[in-house]
Amino acid sequence: MLCRIVYVWENWELFAGGWNELSLWMLLRGCLRFDTSAIFYTNALYLIIALIPFTIRTKQWWNILSRIIYGIINSIAVIANLSDAVYSQFTGRRTTASFFSEFAGDDNLGTIIFTEIGRHWYLVLIGSILIASLWLFYKSEKNETKKTLRTFTYWIPLLVSIPVTLIAMRGGIINTYRPLSLADAAQYVNRPSETAIVLNTPFSVIRTIGKTAFIDPKYFNDTELTLIYNPEHYPVTDSLPSLDNKKNVVIIILESFGREYTGFFNKDLEDGKYKGYTPFIDSLLSVSLTWQQTFANGRRSIDAMPAILSSIPMFIEPFFMTGYSLNRITSLAGLLKDEGYNSAFFHGANNGSMGFENYALAAGFDQYLGRNEYNNDKRFGGNNDFDGTWAIWDEPFLQFYATKMSEMEEPFATAVFTASSHHPFVIPEQYKDIYPEEELVMHKCIRYSDNALRKFFATASQQPWFKNTIFVITNDHTNISNHDIYKTPQGLYRGLLFIYDPSGKLPRGVRPGIASQIDIMPTLLGLLGYDRPFVAFGQNLLETPADSMWTINYNGGIYQFMQGDTLIQFDGNQISNCYDIHSDPYMKHSLPHHPKKMELKLKAIIQQYMKRMSEDRLTL
Repeated sequence: MLCRIVYVWENWELFAGGWNELSLWMLLRGCLRFDTSAIFYTNALYLIIALIPFTIRTKQWWNILSRIIYGIINSIAVIANLSDAVYSQFTGRRTTASFFSEFAGDDNLGTIIFTEIGRHWYLVLIGSILIASLWLFYKSEKNETKKTLRTFTYWIPLLVSIPVTLIAMRGGIINTYRPLSLADAAQYVNRPSETAIVLNTPFSVIRTIGKTAFIDPKYFNDTELTLIYNPEHYPVTDSLPSLDNKKNVVIIILESFGREYTGFFNKDLEDGKYKGYTPFIDSLLSVSLTWQQTFANGRRSIDAMPAILSSIPMFIEPFFMTGYSLNRITSLAGLLKDEGYNSAFFHGANNGSMGFENYALAAGFDQYLGRNEYNNDKRFGGNNDFDGTWAIWDEPFLQFYATKMSEMEEPFATAVFTASSHHPFVIPEQYKDIYPEEELVMHKCIRYSDNALRKFFATASQQPWFKNTIFVITNDHTNISNHDIYKTPQGLYRGLLFIYDPSGKLPRGVRPGIASQIDIMPTLLGLLGYDRPFVAFGQNLLETPADSMWTINYNGGIYQFMQGDTLIQFDGNQISNCYDIHSDPYMKHSLPHHPKKMELKLKAIIQQYMKRMSEDRLTL
């Protein structure tokens, strides 16, 4: 509970907006329920050792062993909770078991950890006090002689502890038909992000180890399901443009670029005085096609790639961090390969980092070009351009990107994932006076990456392939914010998505409606005149009426589904909240009723996702 208080304090901006609406009594009930479960999960081995019904239990060395096991296990739990107080600032949720596969290919975690220890020294101090207390206040069992020992009395505590432990792990005995899960935290709070208050990190990790993430909820039979929602797209060929003039496709995924950082979309902030931190992106938006509301579908980088390049949202866990990673998948690169396109994915981090290389190759990209390829190209600075933690700085790597595309045979489809606008929030030395610290540590990084993008377009615009290229600029997820409108459950996903056509043939301006990452692939395929059927959970934004556009995301056991001005939250069994975003943008007042059609469509999307994942039907 002390770790939780520190967690909430450290992440106060995430919870402050809805704190007054929370019931402290419900919070306490939920916290105790999840904490009790976690304590018994983590201390099960200790209980066996401490309560073993044999005389060995009275030996001094056995008591020392018990104390060591107790201290180590609970110290790890304290460290996990306090570490998550920092990591959750970037994910918006408690860490699960997928964390270990997510960062399995990275060798820079040590640098990150030591950097954060320096920045959050007070958490280290608090953790040290808590861990010292675990050891200092441990009370060892007094030694007993064999004469006073009665073996049968030793069996009683052990036999009592077995049902108590099982009940505690399951989360209780009353109305508990299944073991406690992460989704159960939603019943104690009002918003998906607030489930992190009720949960604790050891529970979140333990309950997601080896779990089957995707189970068909069976809301509908097959006929009903297909009628309500079907992710299979069958283009009407006579309404499509011709593929004779095959446009190149360039997708730029900007690390952590939330919509908040732009001036273009925020002219009403700060009484009209807000200018934003992206002057180049603002200028590009003025000559591009975008939509009134644009969203990311996830909160982590590994959520973004499948959404953007395969039109697959993140539900429960990133699917390519689960056992379904070997599923055949539809992807933009894979589909365009059959149309004669060459493809490549670029990311300036170590090859294999974040699982990006594995996904890119599984998605049908012909090449993956990362830090290794950059270092091997003698025209560039190699390791001198490494940021010391994650990747090659954005400015030189985007120049490398432009150069390598000029060496590719057209038509090509490429994507690049930038890296500099990210923790630990540093920029190259030569820019520190140009982009000083501002309100948030992120702002200088945003300015640097925006300028790097400007220089990329300056180079690209001189290339022969430029005017025959469609550019899509989006972000992977949002990051830290300083305006309340971007801290709501909806605001946490408000990102960038716009299409720039240098030839000027594509319409420009801000269109009404909702656009999200999963719409990118079907929209591009429509623009390119792709005439074969394919699977995509998103929609073609150029053919969908504004009032039919929707977006979906998942966080903390809760699905959020928005269509028009209405947003509903769903825990897998029932609608928990419904909001009118137009009249209630800060999501303060849940409506008593919700549109039944939206609920049916949301359930159908979830069921199609789960069935197709488990049956390996993500392709046609």
